Amino acid sequence: MQLKPELRLIWLFLSLIGPQLRLSRADIGTASSYSPPYTPTACYGNDYSQFPTSNLFAAAGEGIWDNGAACGRQYLVRCISAPVPRSCVPGQTIQIKIVDRALTSASRPSRDGSSIVLSATAFQTIADPAVDYLNIEYKQ
Repeated sequence: MQLKPELRLIWLFLSLIGPQLRLSRADIGTASSYSPPYTPTACYGNDYSQFPTSNLFAAAGEGIWDNGAACGRQYLVRCISAPVPRSCVPGQTIQIKIVDRALTSASRPSRDGSSIVLSATAFQTIADPAVDYLNIEYKQ
């Protein structure tokens, strides 16, 4: 059985381009860190029950803040590179909860303009805490 010319063209396109397509819907951005005090937060004020017991939480950068809709969202975060080679913990992915807005957080981020500002615990779980920022892959 022979394919019609249109189907051959589609098959050729998919066989050449298909492997290049990523099935992941993750975004690429930067992460910095911040340290206590973490309260009050833009999402939940002084309510300490907002923080996960794992201490894996973050403040949202302006790109994901979404007028406060980011509050409570959970993201999977993975370090993909840093300014200092071998600073990422290989194969380590964490799940964080957004509890604050980076722009107004009580504690200032280690670097302004980050996509996500990780708690000190979250940051050191995926990378060497001596670096100021990371390039990350994150997915809601």
